[in-house]
Amino acid sequence: MRNLKRALSLLLSSAMVIGMMVMGSSAASYTDVTSEENVEAIEVLKAVGVMTGDENGNFNPDKQVTRAEMAVVMANLLDLKVEDFKGAKTPFTDVPEWAVPYVAACYADGITAGISATEYGSNDSVTTAQAALMMMKALGYFQNASDFGSDWQVATVKQGSKINLFDGVEACASSAMTRNEVAQIALNTLK
Repeated sequence: MRNLKRALSLLLSSAMVIGMMVMGSSAASYTDVTSEENVEAIEVLKAVGVMTGDENGNFNPDKQVTRAEMAVVMANLLDLKVEDFKGAKTPFTDVPEWAVPYVAACYADGITAGISATEYGSNDSVTTAQAALMMMKALGYFQNASDFGSDWQVATVKQGSKINLFDGVEACASSAMTRNEVAQIALNTLK
């Protein structure tokens, strides 16, 4: 049932994305986004409410994304009911209060896990492989530990490459992802 809900949520988001792509985006609505960056991805994710800019009207495309912030992106992408997770308990001791509902919702949905049994790594930058794994779990890949074989990172990169998840993303598997790259990998997931 959970996979069906994910699929329907992603299908709805994809339909919205395709409709927006037809409209096109010749200029970024953020002052700090240039045409060399993934403008289409940034604009589409803004329009569907997955990623937004700051209070100054900037997207901050080169800012690295933390694992806690990635949980927000995933919760928004999947339209998870984070309000149901306010005050939720997780096994992680390092999740800031603002991120608890997002991390808890993603954890309960099987989208994310910690870096250990008690640490989420909230303030660590999310790597390309970690972000890709979250996106692919949302798509229904890698639902069990046995799906990875002996190395989750290799399996993630291999499968992500097969489904064109990394199109327009320059970062290597262990690199910290920027907001620009997260926007692109999220758009690729929706496509």
